[in-house]
Amino acid sequence: MISALLMILSPVPAGQVFTCTPTHVWDGDGPIWCEEGPRIRLSGIAARELDGTCSPGHPCPAASAEAARDALVNLLGTRTGVGRHGHILVTGPALTCRSDGSGGGDRTAAWCVSPRTGDINCAMVRGGWALRWERFWRGHRCP
Repeated sequence: MISALLMILSPVPAGQVFTCTPTHVWDGDGPIWCEEGPRIRLSGIAARELDGTCSPGHPCPAASAEAARDALVNLLGTRTGVGRHGHILVTGPALTCRSDGSGGGDRTAAWCVSPRTGDINCAMVRGGWALRWERFWRGHRCP
């Protein structure tokens, strides 16, 4: 029980490949809550915060926060509702993710691929909902 709780509260170690079945989304670059426990912050990209701002020092895309969040939900699966704290509930296929280490706090920074829509991080940039964050992009290649 304690090791399962630690997996939920701790970032997945860098380099580890893991499965994420998405259940909730906050904004356009995460977090994405996974049925398996981790919370993902998409690596190498930046989207607007839900209040419409961009954090100092972060790339700032033109797309609104709501457009970015909704695009991420659509890439992951189907919107099924809104949680009591404002998270968008989503159901979709399991993603295959590779950890980039800590995404701040208890989040895992990760590169994720959906069997339905491909590389999620790249799709967010291609759609204009997020910008590449060169500092964290680390030579990632989009298919």
